[in-house]
Amino acid sequence: MKQLFIDCGGTYLRSELLTPQGSHRDILPSASIGLWSFIEEAMEKHSDIGFIGVSYAGQVDEGVILASPNLDHEAPFPIAQKVKARYGIELRIDNDLQCALLAESAYWESDTCALLFVGTGLGAAVMDRGHVVRGSRNMAFELGHIPYAPTPLVCGCGRTNCLELWVSGSGMEKWLHHYGKNHHPNLQQLKHANDPKERAIAKGFEEGLLHAVGTLVSVSNPKLLILGGGVIDHNPYLIPYIRETIAHYALKPTLESLRIQHSVLTNAPLEGAKLLSRGKR
Repeated sequence: MKQLFIDCGGTYLRSELLTPQGSHRDILPSASIGLWSFIEEAMEKHSDIGFIGVSYAGQVDEGVILASPNLDHEAPFPIAQKVKARYGIELRIDNDLQCALLAESAYWESDTCALLFVGTGLGAAVMDRGHVVRGSRNMAFELGHIPYAPTPLVCGCGRTNCLELWVSGSGMEKWLHHYGKNHHPNLQQLKHANDPKERAIAKGFEEGLLHAVGTLVSVSNPKLLILGGGVIDHNPYLIPYIRETIAHYALKPTLESLRIQHSVLTNAPLEGAKLLSRGKR
């Protein structure tokens, strides 16, 4: 039986098809195809797929996509039910950060940990003694959308004061456009730019990141904090910077036994999607 695993992110849709003969990986820009269309095409090519696991950059609860920019149907969309009705197979789907948390927890062998990823957006997830903290609609720890500071920008959720507007690749890009710049955001270049407005974007990012980490650590009290995502991965100086500075942003007792690590998994959300086939939640 073949199994299809998908990581549908804000920038890319990555997939891995597992077969008795081996595996095949693929990557597409998320804007080029919606998740449902991708699944339809995959099922046309491989009618013997028996399970689909999905890591999704959006709000998901009990097999239903509640909100996301990467869906080619109007949300809420009961994707698990649709796949079952049309193809007779099981699809399990979870938020991408919660999938990443499953994979990171297994890798680091920690059952009380928190995850903070900074890429296109800002996201967090928390595991407490082996259980993912989900909330009533699976939206616990939507850290990117807590109120932080007013901006002239508009977040994808419609507000203008979200933390994600300061701490994310998309947020930095919005600030650059606001200042009339059209180049791709690069934190190191912004940090050392001649233009004071660009340096201010970098400073705002760093300050917001410390606020995000301090808030997450103070309210979840993990033994292990894993940092990752494209922006973190391309700016490794942020890890020691956080370790050296976090004491000024987090409740002191929560730091006493805390380890802060950089994710070493190539694609934690996709690896977590694989764990969904084993009933991990």
